[in-house]
Amino acid sequence: MRVALLALRLMCLAWLWPVTQLNSSSFPNKRRHKELYLGENTKQKHAGRVEIKKMDSTKSLLIKSEQLLRIEDHDFAMRPGFGGAALPVGIDVQVESIDSISEVNMDFTMTLYLRHYWQDDRLAFPSSNNKSRTFDARLVKKIWVPDVFFVHSKRSFIHDTTMENIMLRVYPDGNILYSVRITVTALCSMDFSSFPLDTQNCSLELESYAYNENDLMLYWKNGNDSLRTDEIVLSQFFIEDFQPSFGLAFYSSTGWYNRLYINFILRRHIFFFMLQTYFPTMLMVMLSWVSFWIDRRAVPARVSLGITTVLTMSTIITGVSASMPQVSYVKAVDIYLWASFLFVFLSVIEYAAVNYFTTVEEMKRLKNAKIPTFNATQAMAFDGCFHDNDIDLTSFPEAASTPNTERNTQSRNSTNSAPTEGTRLRRKNPLKENLSFIMSNSYMIDSYSRVIFPLAYLLFNIIYWSMYA
Repeated sequence: MRVALLALRLMCLAWLWPVTQLNSSSFPNKRRHKELYLGENTKQKHAGRVEIKKMDSTKSLLIKSEQLLRIEDHDFAMRPGFGGAALPVGIDVQVESIDSISEVNMDFTMTLYLRHYWQDDRLAFPSSNNKSRTFDARLVKKIWVPDVFFVHSKRSFIHDTTMENIMLRVYPDGNILYSVRITVTALCSMDFSSFPLDTQNCSLELESYAYNENDLMLYWKNGNDSLRTDEIVLSQFFIEDFQPSFGLAFYSSTGWYNRLYINFILRRHIFFFMLQTYFPTMLMVMLSWVSFWIDRRAVPARVSLGITTVLTMSTIITGVSASMPQVSYVKAVDIYLWASFLFVFLSVIEYAAVNYFTTVEEMKRLKNAKIPTFNATQAMAFDGCFHDNDIDLTSFPEAASTPNTERNTQSRNSTNSAPTEGTRLRRKNPLKENLSFIMSNSYMIDSYSRVIFPLAYLLFNIIYWSMYA
């Protein structure tokens, strides 16, 4: 009986053994699914509070991004659709700031967000929810991106704090958005003929370096709305307009290229230059007029005032020239400064003339006090109406006469008697008479200068500001 029971148990164990092995092999899968479920929704109790901890979705991905986008299966050294029609690449720009504008170097520095839009079917991927995937600079280096560069750029760089400011967004249908944050310093050909009352037209130009119009077509994605700007405030300029435009550039060796332009107009604020240049210049010119009211015999006062104004004007001109590029044409500020310098210089020359005529007048007075008096005939001889060798001066007796008597005698002789042989007539010279009158009345030069100089300077300012303002 016992033998029969033992045999029955052995038979049951032999029958149940395969079933036990099958169940033990399926337990790990169940355990793994259970752990995955618990990993996604793990309940933790902290002080009576239950928290559900969700697992990061990237940890559950079974396929890497490179495998999902099939990067290893394609040659991304070639552009999309190589050998076919030109690839359209849309561009839009958001200008963050204009950092500086240099007149000396004739350039400007701008920080902007540059965004590219194109389609690459090689990067299309299946997606049940039709959501895009966003990557950083690490994936950008493994795919093809447009080689857009800035024409006439001096310096440029991509910001890299804390990581490179590059964003790549790939949509399931292969559409791509590629965005970079760039600071670029580019050339701006400025015309300073009206400086500082000028308006400058600058542009930032974008172009593909390797692909001509047969391979790549650049265009503004949203037309005029493709260029957006933040509120930009500059210290010396007012931005009048931002405008995108499109054109073509030709190179003899490689052909035609699409080129995009970011045009902006800068109008200079004049108030800074009014305070730093124009007002000080006006004050120096008016200060030079003070010498017209100082007595002409006060030589140290008038000379020191004239030299001071001249040196101050020279300093102002030097300071303005140092902050400007060395151009070969005359600027508006140069015209004003040098005209003002001329007025200051003429005020110094005016006193030099006054001082000279005053000295001549005083010397004449000293000479007239020592010269002996002669009668009318002797005076005419000295005056040149007769030849000296035809007249014997010793035969004329000395006679006391006054200047009025001499003039009356001369006029009477000239009207009543005809010219005889050996005489020579003199014509009156108005210029010489006026000059002699001014020399004998040098104080009148200051009187006229007090009116002429301010009126002339006022007329100059009216003409200047009507032309340039």
